[in-house]
Amino acid sequence: MNRAVQVTGFGVRTAFGPGAEQVRRGVFAGVPAFAPVTRFDTGPYRSQVAAVGADSLSVADALAETAVAAVGMAGVPVGDRTAVFVGTGGDFAALTRYWRTGGDAAPTVPAWQAEALAVRLGARGPRLAFTSACVASAAAIIHACRMITAGRIDVAVCAGAYLVEEDNFAKFNSGRALSRDGRVRPFSADRSGLLLGDGAAAVVLESRSHAGARGATALADVAGWGDASDAHHIAKPHPGGTGLTRALTAALRRADASGLDYINAHGTATPLNDSAETRGLSAALGDRAGMVPVSSTKSTTGHLLEASGAVEFVITLLALLDGVLPPTAGFSRPDPDCDIDCVPDAPRPAGIRRAATINAAFGGANTALILEHP
Repeated sequence: MNRAVQVTGFGVRTAFGPGAEQVRRGVFAGVPAFAPVTRFDTGPYRSQVAAVGADSLSVADALAETAVAAVGMAGVPVGDRTAVFVGTGGDFAALTRYWRTGGDAAPTVPAWQAEALAVRLGARGPRLAFTSACVASAAAIIHACRMITAGRIDVAVCAGAYLVEEDNFAKFNSGRALSRDGRVRPFSADRSGLLLGDGAAAVVLESRSHAGARGATALADVAGWGDASDAHHIAKPHPGGTGLTRALTAALRRADASGLDYINAHGTATPLNDSAETRGLSAALGDRAGMVPVSSTKSTTGHLLEASGAVEFVITLLALLDGVLPPTAGFSRPDPDCDIDCVPDAPRPAGIRRAATINAAFGGANTALILEHP
């Protein structure tokens, strides 16, 4: 039990702005952050909008801002047994500038992001960059949990960041995954696609013994985690959501739990993802599947790619702390293939003890993390 993993601090930034209060005013109020993109010319693409913040930041800036906030909240000393694990695809905007004008290419590389953040924080333990697309920062958190429980580190700062740029915008456009009408409607019968968004978050994880020895207040326990691959297709999820089922089942087993009070879904609002995710949840939860509230906060933040796992981890943490479930904004009409309680349109007060956040990525990668009150 002394090696149990606890959350002692966090920092977050979305298109609504920096900090938890902005998340509450936007995500938890069910207000989509989508607006016309002005960072690059969107004329050639099927969509012209995304959830883009007002501030001009680099990926490194966003990681540093949220990580410094997380460490400050935790009040944790950073040193030899502090790891830094980052979910990132690098900085595509910086890469584009490098291609066009030259200069220093280092900030464009994912590994540089982890190294730079460790130096910024003064963390001298292991540091790694996870580049596994939309599960990258969730994978970083899972890796930290494993290292803490194994006794290899005492503290981990886990972070993820993505800022909307043209390279990925063009790729999702080519895959016809972007919503044409500027709306994201997860689990709705008329869902037509996703929209991208700016996001960054960081969390401080500690062993219970380390947190207790310094008198820290735990915000939550990371009670369970799991990851799996369905290896079905480079872009399409397995129709039965089998990888998600295995990841969530593993997380529930580790948490020694048979049920959940809330799930923050991957919920991309693409026709294939949402139905597959529903089937995967049903297989993992059995008879309780229809009774567990499930919402997709991508309906307000947009899809945050490598940052999704970390930002949605923080959103799930806030749901646990505040006793309020964030809604699936923009829900229009039910889909028989998505027969779940998706918390449509408005926040829902709910006293929850245990909540999960799940993510999936191209190539069949799936992650699940379970938070509960300490």
